Amino acid sequence: MFADFANHWVIIGLSADFRSGKLYPAIVADERIVLFRGRNGTLSALIDRCPHRGVALSLGKLADGIVECPFHGWTFDGTGACLSVPWNPDAKCEKLSALALPVREAGGLVWLYTGFRPDTEPMPPESLSAPGVVLSAQSALWDIRWTRAMENMLDSPHLPFVHKATIGRFIAPFRHGRMDTDWIETAYGARIENVIEGRDRPARLDFRFPNVMELFIDPPGKLLRMLAICTPEKQGQTRLTIVTLRDFARSSLLNPLFRRMNLRIALEDQAILESSQPSEVPPAGVEKSVRTDKPTLAFRKLYFERIKGSRAEPWPATAASLT
Repeated sequence: MFADFANHWVIIGLSADFRSGKLYPAIVADERIVLFRGRNGTLSALIDRCPHRGVALSLGKLADGIVECPFHGWTFDGTGACLSVPWNPDAKCEKLSALALPVREAGGLVWLYTGFRPDTEPMPPESLSAPGVVLSAQSALWDIRWTRAMENMLDSPHLPFVHKATIGRFIAPFRHGRMDTDWIETAYGARIENVIEGRDRPARLDFRFPNVMELFIDPPGKLLRMLAICTPEKQGQTRLTIVTLRDFARSSLLNPLFRRMNLRIALEDQAILESSQPSEVPPAGVEKSVRTDKPTLAFRKLYFERIKGSRAEPWPATAASLT
């Protein structure tokens, strides 16, 4: 399960967007998932597949934190435990569980574990806990593998060419000069620092393993960050989610303004990236690279060493319900 993306904490969305009384389907690395809040408000996640006949639980009903399968009415709680089986009062419900996934809420975000036995906890960016910060989010589906999208987010040299009318216009005058790019490993991934013609630029990137870029674009005396989250969805498709963090212009009425700005930038990237061949990033030696490709080559190394080939195995007691 979760082939080539297993055993990682990944951001699914904003906590505020998951309300009680509603089922929220999602797809991560070709696995259908359904999220919902229990009667006490705690968020839960199940593999979106009834262990009886495999139908999507997200098509069913949610009442008082209990999910009812739309096919035969089996019911499950947030732990996946089967609570009832219509027409079968003698059913051994303890052997009929659905499959639950670890889920956490931290920093105003929802984190899903693409596996079953996490030995770590989510590591939210420090900016999420800054005083007065508000979040807004948007997402889009790209027809490209997530690794191409992710390494694009870590790549600064493309800015004055793909984004010459938006975020790249500030460095466009220097595009014929020299850029020095460094990849500095951190506990959460890496920090990417760029120097153009010997001068530091005001923006900075952080790579947060495995699939998040944090862009630092703070105006003087203010906080403005952008999280770009590249999540594999169905085969060959990426869900790009952009979360904007700011401690100014805090009214929700201004969220559409920030969304429009982010959408314009994202569309510029999408048109270029969807033309990439192959759709999946190849090993470093397959494509020609230069000195300023250090961050993308570092990401590829991490991908092939720590992500690609990964699989998630359910607990033995529940694995049988999926076969």
